[in-house]
Amino acid sequence: MNDLLDNFFDWRLIGRVLPDLLTYGLRNTLLLSVLSALLGSVIGMVLAVMALSSRPWLRFPARVYTDVFRGMPAALTILVIGEGVFAARVSWLASPYPAAILALSLMSGAYIGEIFRSGIQSVDKGQGEACRALGLTHGQALRLVVVPQGVRRVLPAMVNQFIGIIKDSSLVYFLGLITTQRELFRIGEDESVTSGNLSPLLATGLCYLLLTVPLTHLVNHIDRRLREGSRPAAAPEEPSLVDPKEVLV
Repeated sequence: MNDLLDNFFDWRLIGRVLPDLLTYGLRNTLLLSVLSALLGSVIGMVLAVMALSSRPWLRFPARVYTDVFRGMPAALTILVIGEGVFAARVSWLASPYPAAILALSLMSGAYIGEIFRSGIQSVDKGQGEACRALGLTHGQALRLVVVPQGVRRVLPAMVNQFIGIIKDSSLVYFLGLITTQRELFRIGEDESVTSGNLSPLLATGLCYLLLTVPLTHLVNHIDRRLREGSRPAAAPEEPSLVDPKEVLV
């Protein structure tokens, strides 16, 4: 029992690795996740609009892209894209960071595209008909009316997707990172291998929980607020038809 506790709860090792985890480890993880989420959102919106188009030559590529990147394991996608970029010798992608952000963005874009598509399709068709009656084009109706409502409805799913990106960022160690580029998982793994102890990985898990648990509660809060806002207002009570004099009799 003591060996088990020492292997997971060596406070000396946890204290030694925490400064690195909370400084550049946390910073690098957030940098990878936020940039990938932003670029993935742009890709996802383009895919959603293409998937909802009436033109087959737009719908088909969006469907193929979504199926491919949703069907491949994240580790395989990161490794293939990273190695492919290095083999192509693209100068601005020579660092593992841009290659990792590109891989995470392409993967998340496929999922975010489906989230946006479902949100846009959930908007009542009468909204589009009302826009056309007001003289707006199809593009203007999407941009000004339909898309903003659809995005608002899928905010909880978007935050969930961001949580997934944070966890997937732990796989970029496949691309090889220098000391100052290491994210949370790589720092914990390196220290664990060096010490032969799992306590640094336990500390890494706590850092991930520090990021994901508040976001999970934020999802629940947003979802609750959206559901409360969508409830119809209570109808006012009808005035009583009983004559007050009859009540007093």
